[in-house]
Amino acid sequence: MEFTKGHGTGNDFVILPDPDGTLELTSDLVAAICDRRRGIGGDGVLRAVRAGRHPDGAALADEAEWFMDYWNSDGSFAEMCGNGARVFVRYLLETGLAAPTAAGVLPVATRAGVVRARVDGETIAVELRRPRLYATSAAAVDGLTLPGTAVDVGNPHLVCPLPAGLELAGLDLTRAPGFDPALFPAGVNVEFTAPGEAVDGVDAHVRMRVYERGSAETLSCGTGACAVAAVALHDAGRRTGTVAVDVPGGRLTATVTDDSCWLSGPALLVATGTLTFP
Repeated sequence: MEFTKGHGTGNDFVILPDPDGTLELTSDLVAAICDRRRGIGGDGVLRAVRAGRHPDGAALADEAEWFMDYWNSDGSFAEMCGNGARVFVRYLLETGLAAPTAAGVLPVATRAGVVRARVDGETIAVELRRPRLYATSAAAVDGLTLPGTAVDVGNPHLVCPLPAGLELAGLDLTRAPGFDPALFPAGVNVEFTAPGEAVDGVDAHVRMRVYERGSAETLSCGTGACAVAAVALHDAGRRTGTVAVDVPGGRLTATVTDDSCWLSGPALLVATGTLTFP
């Protein structure tokens, strides 16, 4: 099995080419591939399959040739992954499997619908749905109950700004934060945030750590950055704007418009090889 390894601000993925949808991918195989000691290691697997050859992508085949079949590192499915989509686009471009339109746009089908991508050197931006703030809730971590806002970005998020005096770096995210299963029956990605110093050219600057369902703490989360940006703008009394979001793996930029959220940042391919399992 051929593979490529890539990452977006440290959020890393193993990419498996399967244009015709013939690969028998299972939860156990995905978990083995993502094992950082016995496998390649990654926060998830991105299977590159033509939309028309995958049951979850067939309905979108008229809008996008390629379907991003995304699996979390524990072998579970996820609806969407912002950093994964950006790395997926980098892979399609560098392998010659796809090219942007004359307008510089490349559509990709996902379980959350079709996302559009734009490429500018090492930076790839993807257009995600506009984050929808829909409820208040709380996360439990380190014996604390931290209030937050539930946000839908095609997948579920809970954004919890830390109170003054509580350090972001001091949170113990080696275990999953507690959350309300009635509000998040399929689980939730939990983001913890703190304000950053002023940055030129953006409307806000936020620092973030995230515990992703199915992957534990990761160095970055693209849809999480969009969720965090939407909450930061809402708290500042704004509906739209651009937010710099610093994650442990680097910096992402999220621009919330009236209709969508553009997630921008680096997306790199770092290795290729052949994967063998008994």
